Amino acid sequence: MNTPENSRAPRAKREKPEPAAITQDQVLRVFADNPTKVLAYRQLSRRLGVTTKGQREEIFAHIKVLRKNGLITLLQNDEYRLADADAVAAALMPSSARKSGKKEPSPIAPPRNRSVQAEFGQDPIVHRRRSAGFDYVDGDDRPERAPSNTVIGTVDLATPNFAFVVPEGTGEHDDIRVFTDQLKFALQGDVVRVRLRSGSRDGRPMGDVVEVLKRVRPEIVGRIQIQGTLGFVKPDNRKVYFDVFVPPHLLHESRNGDKVLVRINEFPEDSSRQPVGEVIRNFGAAGGNEAEINAIMAEFGLPFEFPSEVEEESEGISEVIAEDEIARRRDFRNITTFTIDPADAKDFDDALSIQKLENGHWEIGVHIADVTHYVRPGTELEREGKHRATSVYLVDRVIPMLPERLSNGLCSLRPHEDKLTFSAVFELDENGKLYESWFGKTIIHSDRRFSYEEAQERIESKEGEYAEEINIMNDMAHKLCALRFKQGAITFETQEVKFRLDENGKPLGVYVKERKDAHKMIEEFMLLANRKVAEFVFNLKKTKPRFTMVYRTHDAPEPERLQTFALFAQKFGYKLKLENPKKISTELNNLSSEVMGKPEQNVLQGLAIRTMSKAIYTTEPLGHFGLAFDHYSHFTSPIRRYPDMMAHRLLEHYLLGGKNVPVEPVEEECKHSSAREKLAANAERASIKFKQVEFMADEIGNTFKGVVSGLTERGMYIEIEENKCEGMVRISDIPGDEYELDKDNYRIVGRRNKRIIQFGDEMMVVVKSANLLDRTIDFELVDDRPDHIKKREADERKQRSSEPRGYRDHSTGKGHSKGGHKGNKRR
Repeated sequence: MNTPENSRAPRAKREKPEPAAITQDQVLRVFADNPTKVLAYRQLSRRLGVTTKGQREEIFAHIKVLRKNGLITLLQNDEYRLADADAVAAALMPSSARKSGKKEPSPIAPPRNRSVQAEFGQDPIVHRRRSAGFDYVDGDDRPERAPSNTVIGTVDLATPNFAFVVPEGTGEHDDIRVFTDQLKFALQGDVVRVRLRSGSRDGRPMGDVVEVLKRVRPEIVGRIQIQGTLGFVKPDNRKVYFDVFVPPHLLHESRNGDKVLVRINEFPEDSSRQPVGEVIRNFGAAGGNEAEINAIMAEFGLPFEFPSEVEEESEGISEVIAEDEIARRRDFRNITTFTIDPADAKDFDDALSIQKLENGHWEIGVHIADVTHYVRPGTELEREGKHRATSVYLVDRVIPMLPERLSNGLCSLRPHEDKLTFSAVFELDENGKLYESWFGKTIIHSDRRFSYEEAQERIESKEGEYAEEINIMNDMAHKLCALRFKQGAITFETQEVKFRLDENGKPLGVYVKERKDAHKMIEEFMLLANRKVAEFVFNLKKTKPRFTMVYRTHDAPEPERLQTFALFAQKFGYKLKLENPKKISTELNNLSSEVMGKPEQNVLQGLAIRTMSKAIYTTEPLGHFGLAFDHYSHFTSPIRRYPDMMAHRLLEHYLLGGKNVPVEPVEEECKHSSAREKLAANAERASIKFKQVEFMADEIGNTFKGVVSGLTERGMYIEIEENKCEGMVRISDIPGDEYELDKDNYRIVGRRNKRIIQFGDEMMVVVKSANLLDRTIDFELVDDRPDHIKKREADERKQRSSEPRGYRDHSTGKGHSKGGHKGNKRR
């Protein structure tokens, strides 16, 4: 394998040093040395040089004890801060000093009276994860001390009626409830100063915004309504609590009912007036495919095109591969190589090669497009790729991270073309046992482009071009997968909804994408490459600080959230034993097997996934709980993910003998990439919801079988089994009784008949309406009762809904105030 003529990279070593135990004093000392800082679990792990699951579990245990003893405080999620400096000083005092009663100098310097900005920097990590930006407008210095009854924080819109302001600082204030008429037109993410009120609501402090310090994005997407010569934009986002006035000269030929992007250029001081804006982009008549998808792009701040300088730069790159470049690379052009991708894919960023070795083992090459060969630091291409950070896959289009010239051309591993790649090459036997690994720059020549369907045919029939090679790799992939699950990987998977669209983007059908062996085979080899690249870099240096690398990490779920999920699962008769942290994955996998094929499968699996922590990019090697890997990176998709480009650059740098890279700039890029990934996922979900509503608009009056997927005081959500479209049955429309929500037991209950409806129950529903503008679907339950009973109940509902408050029933002489007596109380 790693012969002198092809060896350009050191080989990953398998031996690992015995890790040292993490003590409680070590954890406490980190807080003592940083008395004014908010520290997340990941930061603690990095400072303490954590490398194993055992050490991570030790830190969790120590944090729990320190919290119980009042030495540290939980602020939000997994972020903590020193609670009692004197108590910590006593805890860290040498035992001899404690016995003698002598007072040692405190190891913790008291925090100086200084501004939040000076104390935490421009981007403090406080209380809740959110975007950066806490400076005063026009760069004014922040005052050393704000008035005692005001708090600076970030707006988090909750409903059209109120928002929460998340305070900066150390968590001494809870989130502050502010009604929208007292927000001064602040929007999501804006930084404001709030004056606290004397009272509270629902146990939360209340306040009024007295000043908007920074407006993050004063642009709104919505539908414009023209009244005479004046325009009013009604926002698509239901949490935006005001319309925007557009004067005639700023309408720019917009017509009534158009979907537009408006930029607000005047925010009035008087809440009785409306903000004034200008139409800066018109998407066309609301409800149309182009208008709605473009509006989703604008709503999430996605780019519509590449800047001209980026396109020009990409067009200027030569297609010719220089001979001296080929000479620097390991040559795979004469080895059987092919790609397997979706049938409609155009960017092929990974290929597999296979050849049998003299010792009877197999050499499997995972070849990844060498994007960083073409996208150089300091170029416009690099700046744009870093900003976008990810390709976004909406239902009917892709918003690529890189221009088409690279993503579908130079970097795409198209068949019958020489292509530059960065490869991870493995020596495995037929049982999937790994013997050797090699990493380095390569050149390949793909012999065949397979769709997943074509590859699956080879697996099932054992016939066709390259059928033997595909089946050998498929058998290995099964062994690799079995080993992952044996080591604790989680089997829960989300179901991916796909659409069949006509030439105008109208959905002709909705279906759930089925993952077969061909998909899983590719996935297993990509997982192997990502894991081994991460392990290789981690093991290059045995002492701290380790070499900086981009890791994809996934924390173990929080115990409180797991317990909540366990209580929910228990309502369906499933018992989870979560006492042993090492058995959590086994318990979840057993549950996944038990619910397979049952009505509650999607509900429980979906909730289990939401119980898990979110995977993020970071420089801290904390492992991946869901995959059961100690170290994991993203290396295999650099055409569509910027973190993969970062991993390529770092790996190449270390293979060439480079010194350690500073961690701070890489960590900042990881945070940006994680945020962009979240934004992309939200935009993708919005486009899927729109297409589901558009599809169901042609199904009005048709009957479907579904399951209860959500419960609120307004109604219950039903997910149709065959196409995963979700709509609501209003609680007031459920026939046969009056129902109310029993939120503690995740169900609704009839007041008279005591009928119980809960998560996972099967229901037959009729499509009542589909609102494209609001992206909502309304169902009604199939009612098989006799017509005269249904008519009588409808008349009674109509009568009750028309009764005024304080209605008096003259036939009985009894009166009732709002809501009436218990027998007639409307819920």
